[in-house]
Amino acid sequence: MSIAKINVSREEVTRSYTPQLQGEIPVIVMEFISDTQETEYSIKATYPPGKWFFYERILKVPNYIIFEPDSGSIEMYRLHNTEQYILQEPDENQRCWIAEMNLYLGVWQGTRENRTGKWLRWWDEQGNLLPWGSELAQEERQRAEQEHQRAEQERQRAERLAAQLRAAGIEPEV
Repeated sequence: MSIAKINVSREEVTRSYTPQLQGEIPVIVMEFISDTQETEYSIKATYPPGKWFFYERILKVPNYIIFEPDSGSIEMYRLHNTEQYILQEPDENQRCWIAEMNLYLGVWQGTRENRTGKWLRWWDEQGNLLPWGSELAQEERQRAEQEHQRAEQERQRAERLAAQLRAAGIEPEV
């Protein structure tokens, strides 16, 4: 999956993603809204073109997500007939289906990196929340610790059984 990168300077906005150089068109672009004047939604076709216009008409990115972290508002636009974005309604769980990825994207309320708030998260087709990389590492550490504890319990059990056999006059085989 490719990601469009935007370099920003004080003078102008330079769109650095070029499909001919970087490869395939991204499947999805996510805008995290920080501008309260709604210039993030700019569809102007004059130079420099607005983000919306750039993704819709130039790159033709199939899925365009606009997320406002403070309110948790999410909008998903899908490119219709490779011409224009159409607002998609979320499912009953308020998640957006990204067909090209076979995943849902939605808003999750919780704490991460010392920030409690609303976060974009992925769910699989069955509705299971997909863990972040740090959560996967933590789960792996927990599994390793559980396996270590299980192995230690098994070792102690074997030692007890060996001691019982010796007490009965039987030397256990190693």
